[in-house]
Amino acid sequence: ILYWTIIIFFMEIPNIPNLIYYAIPFFIATVIIEGIVLYKKQPKSYNLKDTFASLVMGIGNVLVNLLSKLLIVFIFTFIYQNYRISTIPFVWWSWLIILFADDFCYYWAHRMGHESRFFWASHIVHHSSQKYNLSTALRQTWTGGFFTFVFYLILPFLGFHPLMIFTQMSISLLYQYWIHTELIDKMPRWFEAILNTPSHHRVHHGSNPLYLDRNHAGIFIIWDKLFGTFQPELKEEKVIYGLTSNINTFNPIKIAFNEWILVFKDAFSTKTSFTNKLKYFIKPPGWKHDGSRKLSKDLRNDWLSSSSGNNIN
Repeated sequence: ILYWTIIIFFMEIPNIPNLIYYAIPFFIATVIIEGIVLYKKQPKSYNLKDTFASLVMGIGNVLVNLLSKLLIVFIFTFIYQNYRISTIPFVWWSWLIILFADDFCYYWAHRMGHESRFFWASHIVHHSSQKYNLSTALRQTWTGGFFTFVFYLILPFLGFHPLMIFTQMSISLLYQYWIHTELIDKMPRWFEAILNTPSHHRVHHGSNPLYLDRNHAGIFIIWDKLFGTFQPELKEEKVIYGLTSNINTFNPIKIAFNEWILVFKDAFSTKTSFTNKLKYFIKPPGWKHDGSRKLSKDLRNDWLSSSSGNNIN
């Protein structure tokens, strides 16, 4: 659907298949293989119900994206046709540029998914598992596709073809699949310095105060280092996966919509000004108009200022 929608507008474009669909058999095979290895090595680190919940969330994401992608195709196409400031061709150097440009956009989209509760309400799905394995990579939102694309609007405006943008988005998702595992400890030092790795991304999935809202990278960890959100994985601080307040369910419907229900409940059942009601959507997760709840940055700062936190940096 996505491919032929773009074809309607652009006839002279290369034939690029949907990479995600081609990768699905690989996803299924590697999830099964890793599951068997984990169950034999560390039975307590693997939960079959959790894996099935992640797979259902992934399937739901693919189905919902059939609709959301149509919306995004038309918006990207409209911008590209009417407002682009240049025309970037399908040549090798343009793929190199969009590799970094898309990843830069991803960093900010991902970071905003942690710093604004509206975006967190969909992104929380990916963090809801208390396990960390390849199936966790497939635990994706059913709602985020309808609005997170706003962080990528600069790309068609600059002159990147919509098909090139979607292809690079797929490449980014494929890259991030393999980093959702505990079977890989550390990559070579040069690799860890530049690229996102299982070690870096384990930190991102940690609910430990030290690890909250760190390592938002997609492919390149350099963005976190540039913008002050990098945190290495420490042997002294074992990652505790999940949320600061876990939802403790394998029900896909609850996983998909629990936080949306909570944010609307906080906004509309609280007796406060209209401005404060809006802030429940705009402010970070944990924000409350009376200051009675702590934000992740407060939890992190409290931990760092404690006697144990002062010994780890």
